[in-house]
Amino acid sequence: MMNKEIALEIKKLNKSFLDENNEAEDILTNFNLQVEKNEFLCILGPSGCGKTTLLRCIAGFEKCQGEILVNGQQKTEPGIDRIMVFQDFNQLFPWKTVEKNIQYPLKQQGIKDKAVLDQLTSEYLEKVNLPGIQKKYPHQLSGGMKQRVAIAKALALKPQIILMDEPFAALDAMTRNKLLAEVQNISKTEDCTFMFITHNIQEAIVLGTRVMVMASGGKVKFDEKNTIEHPVTPASEGYGKLWKRLHDALEE
Repeated sequence: MMNKEIALEIKKLNKSFLDENNEAEDILTNFNLQVEKNEFLCILGPSGCGKTTLLRCIAGFEKCQGEILVNGQQKTEPGIDRIMVFQDFNQLFPWKTVEKNIQYPLKQQGIKDKAVLDQLTSEYLEKVNLPGIQKKYPHQLSGGMKQRVAIAKALALKPQIILMDEPFAALDAMTRNKLLAEVQNISKTEDCTFMFITHNIQEAIVLGTRVMVMASGGKVKFDEKNTIEHPVTPASEGYGKLWKRLHDALEE
């Protein structure tokens, strides 16, 4: 059996913040994790357990102790190899059109050819099912459309890891389900590893090739491969059993 390639390795990660009494509060303590290349890891857990802090540390937005390795290389600062998509709808520059939003970070990386920029913009808007909206401004888009553009913007940079912090939490159920299906399709075609935070058990089971449950202090209570055949629905064999195990882990 071939060994899987490790996209991300975290070793002895520690992160604390100062509370209102100026005392250190440990968020992540001696946290260790390995994520395989092209894996889709969904992370569940109560508020305050360190899920978002973990992603921010991986993205390089938080200073922390320990090692964060991407393809064996230690990372301490933000980089385009790790792109984060947030819950907030306002991730786009409101004064720029959709195409200018997508192209801005590409230009920062040295891509100047207009034909190449336009081709990448069209390609990734197609991937998120938003063809032909290049000239629209963010205020002309729905919340779901803004999130699609944010995902297209991230994918166009061809990152090794996409970090998604409850990106669909504020969307209505129909839009959310549609975006779940789109992200799942994208994950199968892009050479990219996904880490996805959610409070929704169904979302984790539908998307994740692996599901992890975190508890206070960054403790891992559950971490298993999701072996349910995709596409996953509540009628899928094994769905109910996995849902209950995840629910029980969250309730403990």
